Amino acid sequence: MNALVKPETLPQWRLDDLYSGREDPRIEADLTAAAATNQELTALKGRFLELRSQPRELGELLDRGVSLYEQATNGLWSVGAFASLAASTARDDPAWAKFEADFRARAAQIAAESLFFTLELNQLEDAELEAALSAHPPAARWRPWLRRLRLTRPHELSQDLERLLIDRGPAVANWMRLWDETLARLTVKAGRDTLTLSEALNRLSDPDAGRRRQAAQGLAKSLEERTPVLSLALDTLAFEKQVEDRWRSYPTPAASRHIANEVDADAVEALEAAVVESYPAVSHRYYALKAKVMGRKTLDYWDRNAPLDAAQPRTYGWDEAKGIVLESFSALAPKFADTARVFFDQPWIDARPRPGKQSGAYSHPVNADRHPYVFLNYMGERRDVLTLAHELGHAVHQTLCAPLGTLLADTPLTLAETASIFGEGLVFERLLAQATPEERRGLLAGKIEDGLNTVVRQIAFHRFETRFHAARQEGELSAEQIGDLWLEIMAESLGPAVKLNSGYEHYWAYVSHFVHAPFYVYAYAFGDLLVRGLMEKRREDPEGFAPLYEDLLAAGGARTYVEALAPFGLNPREKAFWAAGMRQIERLVDEFETLV
Repeated sequence: MNALVKPETLPQWRLDDLYSGREDPRIEADLTAAAATNQELTALKGRFLELRSQPRELGELLDRGVSLYEQATNGLWSVGAFASLAASTARDDPAWAKFEADFRARAAQIAAESLFFTLELNQLEDAELEAALSAHPPAARWRPWLRRLRLTRPHELSQDLERLLIDRGPAVANWMRLWDETLARLTVKAGRDTLTLSEALNRLSDPDAGRRRQAAQGLAKSLEERTPVLSLALDTLAFEKQVEDRWRSYPTPAASRHIANEVDADAVEALEAAVVESYPAVSHRYYALKAKVMGRKTLDYWDRNAPLDAAQPRTYGWDEAKGIVLESFSALAPKFADTARVFFDQPWIDARPRPGKQSGAYSHPVNADRHPYVFLNYMGERRDVLTLAHELGHAVHQTLCAPLGTLLADTPLTLAETASIFGEGLVFERLLAQATPEERRGLLAGKIEDGLNTVVRQIAFHRFETRFHAARQEGELSAEQIGDLWLEIMAESLGPAVKLNSGYEHYWAYVSHFVHAPFYVYAYAFGDLLVRGLMEKRREDPEGFAPLYEDLLAAGGARTYVEALAPFGLNPREKAFWAAGMRQIERLVDEFETLV
């Protein structure tokens, strides 16, 4: 933590506008209401198929059924958000762990009662559904939700098997809980200091090479001690996924994620190919240039995000970070800044690092009837300002699309990450505009590294997951095998100028996306390169861009990514689109080379 940032001055959220605590009677009231709503929905069982030849009556019933489904979802998601938010700041508290686990079990039982609903809707033919929506126009608003539901149709199981998966879901989730609690309790010995995981990762960008090395080696040792548990959790969850994917006839381990994202596998493959082809011209070349600037032949892995020199990097107090983010958002349109400002005015941000708080950052939407909450570990670095902008980009997006209701506001990851990364881009533009000539090279290096971390590194993570899940088909992988695979994939992306010293083989073990959301990570690269295309459109027509962008965010999940980007003239199905984004990063490396 920088001296400029005193932990006690950073905000902690208050969750009492959700519930006052674990014993709040509103929790039981909301769960009981959700169960009652589901029972009301259950009374409609069989009726959707009975009315398949009566379009108007089916349309009316469909509108009522989806409304009930959304109402029950709101109640469950409200309590679920409270459990998740509270537990994420207290991973060392068994009482919160129990509360979260007990909620999952009960929510699964409540949700299982409405399982018939989506299965029954997917037994209807496309023509029957379309006729019902046309005959009863109010039901047509659910068309985007039905579109997403229909994507799962070829992969659904019998109602009994679907119920079995729901019932055992909370037990499977305990592997994720074990992972989270293991990392939350992790401490790192770095010289005389004892660090949390977040603090150790932050120290890898310390200007002092010795402090970076101590933190890196200490983290490697702490992760190594925990890899037997963490590799077992990863192996077990991968096997669980493998079995379910086989029953559902998914062609690849990533297929279910593509469906959830409404993304064509071909588009993701084109993205991956464009990024991998750019490795030599972008990441390999940049790290070689950085080594030259730092007077080295090669970089140690702990130098990857290090400042270019040993001078203390620019730090930002919380109020300064707030001002930068709001000014940056306002430059796009006042509405974006006004929406973000509410999160600072209300106790809706938890930025204070502390023992027991998990690492990372997120914006939780709760549901469309509530407001989002923003979570991060603020240390005062430049990247923390960008993380704040990233999560507030999510929060603004979640707020703008909330009027659609919970089901339609739910946005595929690819478009959701677009809003957050765009927020980062706005902030960087402001930081660069305010930089002195001496600061510009460091900022440019930071911008390139942000791009490498968001695009190249995340595609490397995606390739690691792809290789890991393919290998898992042949049997369980040891921690050593996982580490070897990690080293191979990361070396490919980083290039010969980065030395993967002993200990780096354990660094896969802190990437929580691998257990919480398999194949999530490509969405970051997807979103980053989409944003580069959108930023170019903004430069071409700043005034015309803002309303189009607001419309994109307000549409939530109501449009596919192709439909959402069509007004901007962007086609992400083409490899050339992704290659153009990588060339933008390459041009930044070109500019950096002129300053070396």
